Amino acid sequence: MGRISQIRRLLRIVHVFVKHDLDEFVSAVRPFRPYRFMLRLMPWRWVSRPLPPRGARLRLALEELGPIFVKFGQILSTRPDLLPEDLAEELSKLQDRVPPFPGDQAVAIIEEAFDAKLETYFSEFDRKSLASASVAQVHVAKLHDGADVVVKVLRPGIETVIERDLSLIYTLARLAMRYWPDGRRLRPVEVVDEFSKTIHGELDLRREAANASQLRANFAGSELLYVPKIYWDLTRRTVMVMERVHGIPISDVEALKQAGVDMRQLADNGVEIFFTQAFRDGFFHADMHPGNIFVSPEGQYRAVDFGIMGSLGEEDKRYLAENFLAFFNRDYRAVSEAHLRAGWVPPGTRVDEFESAIRAVCEPIFAKPLKDISFGRLLLHLFQTARRFNMEVQPQLVLLQKTLFNIEGLGRRLYPDLDLWVTAKPFLEKWTHEHMGPLALLRTLRKELPKWWQWLPELPGMVHDTLQKAQNSELALEWKSKELERIRKQIRQNYRRLYFTVTGSGLVISAAVVLGMDRFAPSGDAVIPWLGGLLGALGLFLLIRAWPGDGL
Repeated sequence: MGRISQIRRLLRIVHVFVKHDLDEFVSAVRPFRPYRFMLRLMPWRWVSRPLPPRGARLRLALEELGPIFVKFGQILSTRPDLLPEDLAEELSKLQDRVPPFPGDQAVAIIEEAFDAKLETYFSEFDRKSLASASVAQVHVAKLHDGADVVVKVLRPGIETVIERDLSLIYTLARLAMRYWPDGRRLRPVEVVDEFSKTIHGELDLRREAANASQLRANFAGSELLYVPKIYWDLTRRTVMVMERVHGIPISDVEALKQAGVDMRQLADNGVEIFFTQAFRDGFFHADMHPGNIFVSPEGQYRAVDFGIMGSLGEEDKRYLAENFLAFFNRDYRAVSEAHLRAGWVPPGTRVDEFESAIRAVCEPIFAKPLKDISFGRLLLHLFQTARRFNMEVQPQLVLLQKTLFNIEGLGRRLYPDLDLWVTAKPFLEKWTHEHMGPLALLRTLRKELPKWWQWLPELPGMVHDTLQKAQNSELALEWKSKELERIRKQIRQNYRRLYFTVTGSGLVISAAVVLGMDRFAPSGDAVIPWLGGLLGALGLFLLIRAWPGDGL
Protein backbone atom coordinates (compact mmCIF):
# COMPACT_ATOMS: atom_id res chain seq x y z
CA MET A 1 0.00 0.00 0.00
CA GLY A 2 1.41 3.40 -0.99
CA ARG A 3 2.25 5.94 1.67
CA ILE A 4 -0.32 8.45 0.39
CA SER A 5 -3.04 5.80 0.16
CA GLN A 6 -2.28 4.63 3.67
CA ILE A 7 -2.50 8.16 5.10
CA ARG A 8 -5.77 8.70 3.26
CA ARG A 9 -7.15 5.44 4.68
CA LEU A 10 -6.00 6.35 8.21
CA LEU A 11 -7.77 9.69 7.97
CA ARG A 12 -10.85 7.84 6.80
CA ILE A 13 -10.70 5.69 9.95
CA VAL A 14 -10.39 8.78 12.14
CA HIS A 15 -13.32 10.37 10.28
CA VAL A 16 -15.54 7.32 10.94
CA PHE A 17 -14.57 7.21 14.61
CA VAL A 18 -15.31 10.91 15.09
CA LYS A 19 -18.58 10.52 13.19
CA HIS A 20 -19.66 7.95 15.77
CA ASP A 21 -18.51 10.16 18.67
CA LEU A 22 -15.61 7.88 19.60
CA ASP A 23 -13.35 10.80 20.49
CA GLU A 24 -11.71 8.94 23.36
CA PHE A 25 -10.23 6.41 20.93
CA VAL A 26 -9.00 9.12 18.54
CA SER A 27 -7.53 11.21 21.35
CA ALA A 28 -5.53 8.20 22.56
CA VAL A 29 -3.34 8.54 19.43
CA ARG A 30 -1.78 12.02 19.66
CA PRO A 31 -1.06 12.65 15.94
CA PHE A 32 -4.79 12.34 15.14
CA ARG A 33 -5.97 14.94 17.65
CA PRO A 34 -5.74 17.97 15.31
CA TYR A 35 -7.80 16.19 12.66
CA ARG A 36 -10.40 15.28 15.26
CA PHE A 37 -10.56 18.93 16.36
CA MET A 38 -11.14 20.07 12.76
CA LEU A 39 -14.02 17.63 12.35
CA ARG A 40 -15.52 18.85 15.61
CA LEU A 41 -15.80 22.35 14.11
CA MET A 42 -18.26 21.15 11.47
CA PRO A 43 -21.74 22.80 11.91
CA TRP A 44 -23.61 19.51 12.33
CA ARG A 45 -21.55 18.85 15.48
CA TRP A 46 -22.66 22.06 17.21
CA VAL A 47 -25.95 20.62 18.50
CA SER A 48 -25.79 18.05 21.28
CA ARG A 49 -27.82 14.87 20.82
CA PRO A 50 -28.43 11.67 22.79
CA LEU A 51 -25.85 9.00 22.06
CA PRO A 52 -25.99 5.20 22.17
CA PRO A 53 -23.57 3.45 24.55
CA ARG A 54 -19.93 3.61 23.44
CA GLY A 55 -19.84 -0.13 22.75
CA ALA A 56 -22.69 0.19 20.25
CA ARG A 57 -20.98 3.19 18.62
CA LEU A 58 -17.71 1.26 18.29
CA ARG A 59 -19.55 -1.69 16.74
CA LEU A 60 -21.24 0.58 14.18
CA ALA A 61 -17.92 2.23 13.32
CA LEU A 62 -16.21 -1.11 12.68
CA GLU A 63 -19.11 -2.25 10.51
CA GLU A 64 -18.79 0.93 8.44
CA LEU A 65 -15.02 0.44 8.01
CA GLY A 66 -15.47 -2.92 6.32
CA PRO A 67 -15.35 -6.68 6.76
CA ILE A 68 -11.73 -7.02 7.95
CA PHE A 69 -12.37 -4.49 10.72
CA VAL A 70 -15.52 -6.43 11.59
CA LYS A 71 -13.47 -9.61 11.96
CA PHE A 72 -10.90 -7.74 14.03
CA GLY A 73 -13.70 -6.59 16.32
CA GLN A 74 -14.90 -10.17 16.62
CA ILE A 75 -11.43 -11.30 17.65
CA LEU A 76 -11.23 -8.46 20.19
CA SER A 77 -14.55 -9.60 21.64
CA THR A 78 -12.84 -12.88 22.58
CA ARG A 79 -10.33 -10.93 24.70
CA PRO A 80 -12.42 -9.53 27.57
CA ASP A 81 -9.27 -9.75 29.67
CA LEU A 82 -7.97 -6.80 27.64
CA LEU A 83 -11.16 -4.83 26.90
CA PRO A 84 -13.67 -3.25 29.28
CA GLU A 85 -16.67 -5.53 29.71
CA ASP A 86 -19.14 -3.22 27.92
CA LEU A 87 -16.97 -3.11 24.78
CA ALA A 88 -16.28 -6.85 24.70
CA GLU A 89 -19.96 -7.70 25.07
CA GLU A 90 -21.06 -5.29 22.32
CA LEU A 91 -18.32 -6.37 19.89
CA SER A 92 -19.50 -9.98 20.23
CA LYS A 93 -22.67 -8.83 18.38
CA LEU A 94 -20.73 -7.94 15.24
CA GLN A 95 -22.19 -9.74 12.24
CA ASP A 96 -19.75 -10.94 9.61
CA ARG A 97 -22.12 -10.39 6.69
CA VAL A 98 -21.15 -8.68 3.45
CA PRO A 99 -22.80 -8.61 0.02
CA PRO A 100 -22.21 -11.85 -1.92
CA PHE A 101 -19.98 -11.93 -4.95
CA PRO A 102 -21.52 -13.22 -8.22
CA GLY A 103 -22.16 -16.95 -8.54
CA ASP A 104 -20.32 -17.05 -11.86
CA GLN A 105 -17.16 -15.97 -10.05
CA ALA A 106 -17.66 -18.74 -7.51
CA VAL A 107 -18.00 -21.26 -10.35
CA ALA A 108 -14.78 -19.95 -11.95
CA ILE A 109 -12.88 -20.36 -8.66
CA ILE A 110 -14.19 -23.92 -8.23
CA GLU A 111 -13.30 -24.92 -11.79
CA GLU A 112 -9.82 -23.45 -11.43
CA ALA A 113 -9.28 -25.32 -8.16
CA PHE A 114 -10.49 -28.65 -9.63
CA ASP A 115 -9.04 -28.03 -13.09
CA ALA A 116 -12.31 -29.39 -14.47
CA LYS A 117 -15.82 -28.29 -15.35
CA LEU A 118 -18.31 -27.85 -12.50
CA GLU A 119 -20.54 -30.58 -13.94
CA THR A 120 -17.75 -33.11 -13.51
CA TYR A 121 -18.33 -33.18 -9.77
CA PHE A 122 -21.78 -31.66 -9.13
CA SER A 123 -25.13 -32.65 -10.58
CA GLU A 124 -26.66 -29.47 -9.16
CA PHE A 125 -25.15 -26.18 -8.03
CA ASP A 126 -27.07 -23.15 -6.78
CA ARG A 127 -25.29 -20.05 -8.06
CA LYS A 128 -27.12 -17.94 -5.47
CA SER A 129 -25.16 -18.02 -2.23
CA LEU A 130 -26.66 -19.50 0.93
CA ALA A 131 -24.53 -17.24 3.16
CA SER A 132 -21.81 -14.68 2.55
CA ALA A 133 -19.07 -13.49 4.89
CA SER A 134 -15.92 -11.41 4.64
CA VAL A 135 -13.54 -14.25 3.71
CA ALA A 136 -15.77 -16.80 1.94
CA GLN A 137 -19.32 -17.59 0.91
CA VAL A 138 -21.35 -20.79 0.82
CA HIS A 139 -23.38 -22.40 -1.99
CA VAL A 140 -25.75 -25.37 -1.90
CA ALA A 141 -24.96 -28.24 -4.29
CA LYS A 142 -25.62 -31.92 -4.96
CA LEU A 143 -23.11 -34.59 -5.86
CA HIS A 144 -23.69 -37.16 -8.59
CA ASP A 145 -24.44 -39.83 -5.96
CA GLY A 146 -27.30 -37.65 -4.67
CA ALA A 147 -25.55 -36.37 -1.52
CA ASP A 148 -26.54 -32.85 -0.44
CA VAL A 149 -23.47 -30.71 0.22
CA VAL A 150 -22.44 -27.12 0.84
CA VAL A 151 -19.53 -25.63 -1.07
CA LYS A 152 -17.50 -22.94 0.67
CA VAL A 153 -15.59 -20.70 -1.75
CA LEU A 154 -12.88 -18.21 -0.85
CA ARG A 155 -13.77 -14.63 -1.82
CA PRO A 156 -11.82 -13.48 -4.92
CA GLY A 157 -9.06 -10.96 -4.23
CA ILE A 158 -9.50 -11.31 -0.46
CA GLU A 159 -5.75 -11.70 0.14
CA THR A 160 -5.11 -8.18 -1.21
CA VAL A 161 -7.86 -6.67 0.93
CA ILE A 162 -6.60 -8.43 4.04
CA GLU A 163 -3.00 -7.34 3.55
CA ARG A 164 -4.09 -3.74 2.93
CA ASP A 165 -6.25 -3.51 6.05
CA LEU A 166 -3.83 -5.51 8.19
CA SER A 167 -1.12 -2.99 7.35
CA LEU A 168 -3.40 -0.22 8.61
CA ILE A 169 -4.33 -2.06 11.76
CA TYR A 170 -0.64 -2.68 12.50
CA THR A 171 0.04 1.04 12.00
CA LEU A 172 -2.72 1.93 14.46
CA ALA A 173 -1.42 -0.63 16.96
CA ARG A 174 2.11 0.81 16.81
CA LEU A 175 0.78 4.34 17.24
CA ALA A 176 -1.27 3.18 20.23
CA MET A 177 1.79 1.45 21.66
CA ARG A 178 3.73 4.70 21.38
CA TYR A 179 1.16 7.29 22.48
CA TRP A 180 -1.59 5.50 24.44
CA PRO A 181 -0.93 5.37 28.21
CA ASP A 182 -2.24 1.79 28.43
CA GLY A 183 -0.52 0.72 25.22
CA ARG A 184 2.35 -1.20 26.75
CA ARG A 185 0.13 -2.98 29.26
CA LEU A 186 -2.45 -4.10 26.67
CA ARG A 187 0.15 -5.02 24.02
CA PRO A 188 -1.87 -4.00 20.93
CA VAL A 189 0.77 -5.23 18.47
CA GLU A 190 0.60 -8.73 19.98
CA VAL A 191 -3.20 -8.64 19.71
CA VAL A 192 -2.89 -7.77 16.01
CA ASP A 193 -0.36 -10.60 15.59
CA GLU A 194 -2.96 -12.99 16.98
CA PHE A 195 -5.57 -11.60 14.60
CA SER A 196 -3.17 -11.90 11.67
CA LYS A 197 -2.62 -15.60 12.40
CA THR A 198 -6.37 -16.20 12.63
CA ILE A 199 -7.28 -14.34 9.45
CA HIS A 200 -4.46 -15.90 7.44
CA GLY A 201 -5.53 -19.33 8.72
CA GLU A 202 -8.98 -18.71 7.25
CA LEU A 203 -7.42 -18.14 3.83
CA ASP A 204 -6.71 -21.88 3.56
CA LEU A 205 -10.02 -23.75 3.75
CA ARG A 206 -8.14 -27.03 4.24
CA ARG A 207 -7.42 -25.93 7.81
CA GLU A 208 -11.12 -25.50 8.57
CA ALA A 209 -11.75 -28.89 6.94
CA ALA A 210 -9.11 -30.46 9.21
CA ASN A 211 -10.77 -28.89 12.26
CA ALA A 212 -14.13 -30.35 11.25
CA SER A 213 -12.63 -33.79 10.64
CA GLN A 214 -10.94 -33.80 14.05
CA LEU A 215 -14.12 -32.78 15.86
CA ARG A 216 -16.14 -35.34 13.90
CA ALA A 217 -13.70 -38.09 14.94
CA ASN A 218 -13.90 -36.99 18.59
CA PHE A 219 -17.71 -37.31 18.57
CA ALA A 220 -18.07 -40.31 16.28
CA GLY A 221 -21.26 -42.16 17.23
CA SER A 222 -22.27 -39.52 19.79
CA GLU A 223 -25.95 -38.87 20.42
CA LEU A 224 -25.10 -35.38 21.71
CA LEU A 225 -23.30 -33.77 18.76
CA TYR A 226 -23.16 -34.41 15.03
CA VAL A 227 -20.38 -32.93 12.90
CA PRO A 228 -20.81 -33.00 9.10
CA LYS A 229 -18.52 -35.03 6.88
CA ILE A 230 -15.76 -33.37 4.86
CA TYR A 231 -15.30 -34.50 1.25
CA TRP A 232 -11.51 -34.36 1.16
CA ASP A 233 -11.28 -35.33 -2.51
CA LEU A 234 -13.23 -32.14 -3.29
CA THR A 235 -11.42 -29.83 -0.87
CA ARG A 236 -8.69 -27.42 -1.90
CA ARG A 237 -7.14 -24.26 -0.47
CA THR A 238 -9.89 -22.08 -2.01
CA VAL A 239 -12.78 -24.59 -1.96
CA MET A 240 -14.22 -26.84 0.75
CA VAL A 241 -17.06 -29.31 0.23
CA MET A 242 -18.93 -30.50 3.31
CA GLU A 243 -22.03 -32.53 3.99
CA ARG A 244 -25.11 -30.33 4.35
CA VAL A 245 -26.81 -30.71 7.70
CA HIS A 246 -30.45 -29.93 8.31
CA GLY A 247 -32.16 -29.01 11.52
CA ILE A 248 -33.94 -26.34 13.50
CA PRO A 249 -31.84 -23.23 14.22
CA ILE A 250 -31.14 -23.31 17.93
CA SER A 251 -32.21 -19.67 18.18
CA ASP A 252 -35.79 -20.65 17.12
CA VAL A 253 -37.01 -21.66 20.57
CA GLU A 254 -40.67 -21.86 19.52
CA ALA A 255 -39.90 -24.25 16.66
CA LEU A 256 -37.89 -26.44 19.04
CA LYS A 257 -40.77 -26.62 21.49
CA GLN A 258 -43.24 -27.43 18.72
CA ALA A 259 -40.96 -30.27 17.60
CA GLY A 260 -41.20 -31.73 21.11
CA VAL A 261 -37.56 -31.15 22.04
CA ASP A 262 -36.91 -31.36 25.80
CA MET A 263 -35.55 -27.86 26.42
CA ARG A 264 -34.02 -28.63 29.79
CA GLN A 265 -32.19 -31.67 28.42
CA LEU A 266 -31.08 -29.67 25.38
CA ALA A 267 -29.56 -26.99 27.61
CA ASP A 268 -27.82 -29.59 29.80
CA ASN A 269 -26.47 -31.36 26.71
CA GLY A 270 -24.91 -28.13 25.48
CA VAL A 271 -22.99 -27.81 28.74
CA GLU A 272 -21.92 -31.46 28.60
CA ILE A 273 -20.71 -31.06 24.99
CA PHE A 274 -18.62 -28.06 25.99
CA PHE A 275 -16.93 -29.74 28.95
CA THR A 276 -16.37 -32.93 26.96
CA GLN A 277 -14.62 -30.99 24.20
CA ALA A 278 -12.52 -28.99 26.64
CA PHE A 279 -11.51 -31.62 29.21
CA ARG A 280 -11.75 -34.95 27.40
CA ASP A 281 -10.38 -33.87 24.03
CA GLY A 282 -8.64 -30.54 24.70
CA PHE A 283 -10.09 -29.36 21.37
CA PHE A 284 -13.24 -27.24 21.25
CA HIS A 285 -15.44 -25.32 18.83
CA ALA A 286 -14.77 -21.70 19.81
CA ASP A 287 -17.48 -20.05 17.71
CA MET A 288 -20.62 -21.62 19.16
CA HIS A 289 -22.99 -18.73 18.51
CA PRO A 290 -26.63 -19.52 17.57
CA GLY A 291 -26.02 -19.10 13.84
CA ASN A 292 -23.61 -22.05 13.87
CA ILE A 293 -25.83 -24.56 15.69
CA PHE A 294 -28.83 -26.56 14.51
CA VAL A 295 -30.88 -29.14 16.40
CA SER A 296 -32.39 -32.36 15.05
CA PRO A 297 -36.00 -33.28 16.00
CA GLU A 298 -34.47 -35.81 18.41
CA GLY A 299 -32.55 -33.04 20.21
CA GLN A 300 -29.07 -33.71 18.80
CA TYR A 301 -26.78 -30.69 18.31
CA ARG A 302 -25.47 -30.18 14.77
CA ALA A 303 -22.56 -27.78 14.38
CA VAL A 304 -21.22 -25.92 11.35
CA ASP A 305 -18.42 -23.40 10.66
CA PHE A 306 -15.17 -24.67 12.13
CA GLY A 307 -12.91 -21.74 11.32
CA ILE A 308 -12.21 -20.85 14.96
CA MET A 309 -11.18 -23.70 17.26
CA GLY A 310 -9.46 -23.72 20.62
CA SER A 311 -7.09 -26.24 22.18
CA LEU A 312 -6.01 -26.98 25.74
CA GLY A 313 -2.91 -28.76 26.99
CA GLU A 314 -2.83 -30.98 30.07
CA GLU A 315 -1.54 -28.12 32.23
CA ASP A 316 -4.39 -25.88 31.03
CA LYS A 317 -6.94 -28.57 31.93
CA ARG A 318 -5.41 -29.08 35.36
CA TYR A 319 -5.39 -25.33 36.00
CA LEU A 320 -9.05 -24.97 35.04
CA ALA A 321 -10.23 -28.08 36.92
CA GLU A 322 -8.46 -27.12 40.14
CA ASN A 323 -9.79 -23.58 40.01
CA PHE A 324 -13.34 -24.53 39.09
CA LEU A 325 -13.59 -27.06 41.93
CA ALA A 326 -12.06 -24.59 44.38
CA PHE A 327 -14.69 -22.04 43.29
CA PHE A 328 -17.45 -24.61 43.77
CA ASN A 329 -16.26 -25.00 47.36
CA ARG A 330 -15.55 -21.26 47.76
CA ASP A 331 -12.02 -22.15 48.74
CA TYR A 332 -10.13 -19.04 47.62
CA ARG A 333 -6.94 -20.19 49.30
CA ALA A 334 -6.94 -23.23 47.03
CA VAL A 335 -7.47 -20.96 44.00
CA SER A 336 -4.45 -18.82 44.88
CA GLU A 337 -2.26 -21.84 45.65
CA ALA A 338 -3.29 -23.49 42.36
CA HIS A 339 -2.10 -20.40 40.49
CA LEU A 340 1.27 -20.52 42.24
CA ARG A 341 1.72 -24.26 41.64
CA ALA A 342 0.93 -23.85 37.95
CA GLY A 343 3.34 -20.93 37.65
CA TRP A 344 0.58 -18.63 36.40
CA VAL A 345 1.64 -15.90 38.83
CA PRO A 346 5.23 -15.02 39.79
CA PRO A 347 6.78 -17.23 42.53
CA GLY A 348 7.15 -14.30 44.92
CA THR A 349 3.40 -13.55 44.97
CA ARG A 350 1.98 -13.48 48.49
CA VAL A 351 -0.73 -16.13 48.73
CA ASP A 352 -2.69 -14.21 51.36
CA GLU A 353 -2.85 -11.05 49.23
CA PHE A 354 -3.89 -12.99 46.13
CA GLU A 355 -6.51 -14.88 48.14
CA SER A 356 -7.90 -11.63 49.55
CA ALA A 357 -8.17 -10.07 46.07
CA ILE A 358 -10.03 -13.11 44.71
CA ARG A 359 -12.39 -13.15 47.69
CA ALA A 360 -13.21 -9.46 47.24
CA VAL A 361 -14.23 -10.10 43.63
CA CYS A 362 -16.05 -13.40 44.09
CA GLU A 363 -17.98 -13.05 47.33
CA PRO A 364 -20.48 -10.53 45.85
CA ILE A 365 -21.02 -12.96 42.96
CA PHE A 366 -21.71 -15.88 45.29
CA ALA A 367 -24.30 -13.80 47.14
CA LYS A 368 -26.66 -14.74 44.27
CA PRO A 369 -28.34 -18.13 43.91
CA LEU A 370 -25.98 -20.57 42.19
CA LYS A 371 -28.25 -20.97 39.17
CA ASP A 372 -28.01 -17.22 38.53
CA ILE A 373 -24.21 -17.10 38.61
CA SER A 374 -22.41 -16.89 35.28
CA PHE A 375 -19.61 -19.42 35.15
CA GLY A 376 -17.98 -17.60 32.22
CA ARG A 377 -18.16 -14.22 33.94
CA LEU A 378 -16.65 -15.71 37.08
CA LEU A 379 -13.71 -17.01 35.07
CA LEU A 380 -13.32 -13.59 33.47
CA HIS A 381 -13.17 -11.93 36.89
CA LEU A 382 -10.51 -14.46 37.90
CA PHE A 383 -8.39 -13.55 34.86
CA GLN A 384 -8.82 -9.83 35.51
CA THR A 385 -7.81 -10.22 39.15
CA ALA A 386 -4.82 -12.40 38.28
CA ARG A 387 -3.59 -9.81 35.76
CA ARG A 388 -3.14 -7.38 38.66
CA PHE A 389 -0.65 -9.91 40.03
CA ASN A 390 1.22 -10.07 36.70
CA MET A 391 -0.45 -13.22 35.43
CA GLU A 392 0.04 -13.62 31.69
CA VAL A 393 -3.33 -14.98 30.58
CA GLN A 394 -2.94 -17.43 27.73
CA PRO A 395 -5.09 -16.78 24.62
CA GLN A 396 -6.49 -20.32 24.64
CA LEU A 397 -7.84 -19.84 28.17
CA VAL A 398 -9.51 -16.55 27.26
CA LEU A 399 -11.01 -18.18 24.16
CA LEU A 400 -12.36 -20.95 26.38
CA GLN A 401 -13.83 -18.38 28.77
CA LYS A 402 -15.58 -16.61 25.90
CA THR A 403 -16.95 -19.90 24.55
CA LEU A 404 -18.20 -20.87 28.00
CA PHE A 405 -19.89 -17.49 28.30
CA ASN A 406 -21.67 -18.07 24.97
CA ILE A 407 -22.71 -21.61 25.96
CA GLU A 408 -24.17 -20.30 29.22
CA GLY A 409 -26.14 -17.59 27.47
CA LEU A 410 -27.42 -20.04 24.88
CA GLY A 411 -28.38 -22.61 27.51
CA ARG A 412 -30.31 -20.12 29.58
CA ARG A 413 -32.20 -18.90 26.54
CA LEU A 414 -33.29 -22.48 26.00
CA TYR A 415 -34.02 -23.18 29.67
CA PRO A 416 -33.95 -20.10 31.95
CA ASP A 417 -33.48 -22.18 35.12
CA LEU A 418 -30.36 -23.93 33.81
CA ASP A 419 -27.98 -24.51 36.73
CA LEU A 420 -24.65 -24.96 35.02
CA TRP A 421 -22.96 -25.65 38.33
CA VAL A 422 -25.06 -28.78 38.91
CA THR A 423 -24.14 -30.08 35.45
CA ALA A 424 -20.46 -29.15 35.59
CA LYS A 425 -19.42 -30.13 39.12
CA PRO A 426 -19.86 -33.94 38.77
CA PHE A 427 -18.08 -33.82 35.41
CA LEU A 428 -15.09 -31.95 36.87
CA GLU A 429 -14.93 -34.16 39.96
CA LYS A 430 -14.87 -37.26 37.76
CA TRP A 431 -12.17 -35.76 35.52
CA THR A 432 -10.06 -34.77 38.53
CA HIS A 433 -10.35 -38.25 40.05
CA GLU A 434 -9.30 -39.89 36.78
CA HIS A 435 -6.48 -37.50 35.86
CA MET A 436 -5.07 -36.31 39.19
CA GLY A 437 -5.50 -39.34 41.47
CA PRO A 438 -3.96 -42.81 41.91
CA LEU A 439 -5.52 -44.12 38.68
CA ALA A 440 -3.74 -41.36 36.76
CA LEU A 441 -0.41 -42.46 38.25
CA LEU A 442 -1.12 -46.06 37.32
CA ARG A 443 -1.91 -45.11 33.72
CA THR A 444 1.33 -43.10 33.56
CA LEU A 445 3.33 -46.07 34.82
CA ARG A 446 1.76 -48.35 32.22
CA LYS A 447 2.43 -45.79 29.49
CA GLU A 448 6.02 -45.04 30.47
CA LEU A 449 7.16 -48.60 31.29
CA PRO A 450 8.16 -49.47 27.68
CA LYS A 451 10.33 -46.36 27.59
CA TRP A 452 12.03 -47.44 30.80
CA TRP A 453 12.93 -50.82 29.31
CA GLN A 454 14.53 -49.07 26.34
CA TRP A 455 16.47 -46.69 28.57
CA LEU A 456 17.66 -49.00 31.37
CA PRO A 457 20.14 -51.07 29.28
CA GLU A 458 21.81 -47.84 28.19
CA LEU A 459 22.36 -46.58 31.74
CA PRO A 460 25.62 -48.48 32.51
CA GLY A 461 27.17 -47.22 29.29
CA MET A 462 26.05 -43.66 30.04
CA VAL A 463 27.57 -43.82 33.53
CA HIS A 464 30.79 -45.30 32.16
CA ASP A 465 31.06 -42.62 29.48
CA THR A 466 30.52 -39.90 32.06
CA LEU A 467 33.20 -41.27 34.34
CA GLN A 468 35.57 -41.72 31.40
CA LYS A 469 35.08 -38.06 30.44
CA ALA A 470 35.70 -37.07 34.03
CA GLN A 471 38.93 -39.05 34.03
CA ASN A 472 40.09 -37.37 30.83
CA SER A 473 39.22 -33.93 32.19
CA GLU A 474 36.55 -33.49 29.47
CA LEU A 475 34.12 -32.23 32.09
CA ALA A 476 36.73 -29.73 33.34
CA LEU A 477 36.57 -31.12 36.90
CA GLU A 478 39.65 -30.57 38.98
CA TRP A 479 40.54 -33.42 41.29
CA LYS A 480 43.19 -31.63 43.35
CA SER A 481 42.19 -32.67 46.82
CA LYS A 482 43.40 -36.05 48.10
CA GLU A 483 39.93 -36.67 49.47
CA LEU A 484 38.35 -35.98 46.09
CA GLU A 485 40.89 -38.27 44.45
CA ARG A 486 39.94 -41.06 46.85
CA ILE A 487 36.25 -40.52 46.12
CA ARG A 488 36.91 -40.55 42.37
CA LYS A 489 38.67 -43.91 42.58
CA GLN A 490 35.93 -45.34 44.76
CA ILE A 491 33.24 -44.21 42.27
CA ARG A 492 35.11 -45.80 39.39
CA GLN A 493 35.39 -49.08 41.29
CA ASN A 494 31.78 -49.15 42.48
CA TYR A 495 29.71 -47.45 39.79
CA ARG A 496 28.28 -50.82 38.73
CA ARG A 497 27.20 -51.57 42.32
CA LEU A 498 25.73 -48.06 42.64
CA TYR A 499 23.76 -48.45 39.41
CA PHE A 500 22.24 -51.80 40.42
CA THR A 501 21.42 -50.52 43.91
CA VAL A 502 19.61 -47.37 42.73
CA THR A 503 17.79 -49.12 39.91
CA GLY A 504 16.83 -52.13 42.03
CA SER A 505 15.57 -49.95 44.89
CA GLY A 506 13.54 -47.87 42.47
CA LEU A 507 11.91 -50.97 41.00
CA VAL A 508 11.06 -52.36 44.46
CA ILE A 509 9.47 -49.03 45.45
CA SER A 510 7.56 -48.92 42.16
CA ALA A 511 6.32 -52.45 42.81
CA ALA A 512 5.03 -51.41 46.23
CA VAL A 513 3.24 -48.40 44.75
CA VAL A 514 1.67 -50.44 41.94
CA LEU A 515 0.51 -53.21 44.29
CA GLY A 516 -0.94 -50.58 46.61
CA MET A 517 -3.11 -49.34 43.76
CA ASP A 518 -4.79 -52.70 43.30
CA ARG A 519 -7.74 -51.54 45.39
CA PHE A 520 -8.40 -48.63 42.99
CA ALA A 521 -8.49 -50.82 39.88
CA PRO A 522 -11.65 -52.48 38.50
CA SER A 523 -12.35 -55.87 40.01
CA GLY A 524 -10.91 -58.77 38.04
CA ASP A 525 -8.05 -56.69 36.63
CA ALA A 526 -5.02 -59.02 36.83
CA VAL A 527 -2.61 -56.57 35.22
CA ILE A 528 -1.71 -54.73 38.44
CA PRO A 529 -0.64 -57.80 40.52
CA TRP A 530 1.29 -59.14 37.53
CA LEU A 531 3.04 -55.82 36.90
CA GLY A 532 3.79 -55.32 40.60
CA GLY A 533 5.24 -58.82 40.93
CA LEU A 534 7.40 -58.38 37.86
CA LEU A 535 8.80 -55.04 39.05
CA GLY A 536 9.48 -56.43 42.54
CA ALA A 537 11.23 -59.57 41.27
CA LEU A 538 13.42 -57.59 38.89
CA GLY A 539 14.28 -55.11 41.65
CA LEU A 540 15.34 -57.87 44.07
CA PHE A 541 17.41 -59.53 41.35
CA LEU A 542 19.34 -56.27 40.74
CA LEU A 543 19.90 -55.75 44.48
CA ILE A 544 21.34 -59.25 44.81
CA ARG A 545 23.63 -58.58 41.83
CA ALA A 546 24.74 -55.35 43.51
CA TRP A 547 25.57 -56.89 46.89
CA PRO A 548 26.38 -60.57 46.34
CA GLY A 549 26.87 -62.46 49.62
CA ASP A 550 26.24 -59.34 51.75
CA GLY A 551 23.24 -60.78 53.53
CA LEU A 552 20.34 -59.20 51.64
